[in-house]
Amino acid sequence: MHTYAAIAQLLVALSVGFVWIFRFDNIVREFKQYGLSDQTRTLVGNAKIILATLLVAGIWYPALVLVPAVLMGLLMVAAQYFHFKVSNPWSKRLPSLVLLGLCVFIAASALNYVS
Repeated sequence: MHTYAAIAQLLVALSVGFVWIFRFDNIVREFKQYGLSDQTRTLVGNAKIILATLLVAGIWYPALVLVPAVLMGLLMVAAQYFHFKVSNPWSKRLPSLVLLGLCVFIAASALNYVS
């Protein structure tokens, strides 16, 4: 199970990094669509990059994984809320929904490690 969790951690981290680094122009448009400030966007982006980094570090230090997985999952719940709020189509909601599912899996795996 550890191997699957590590793969999930990499998938979440790489996805977040790709979106927030290489597709930042899309993020700017979305946050404007949601009516959120530039400060909020910066705070969310920094939090996601930090949490993604911790998820990668958690491959070697499993004790780090639970909190970042839960917090990243909460950010994905917030993303779902804002997609719903502006009535985005499922094609725009699906990526954060998949990442939410991966975060739940990672957190559950981390709980098994802690126990």
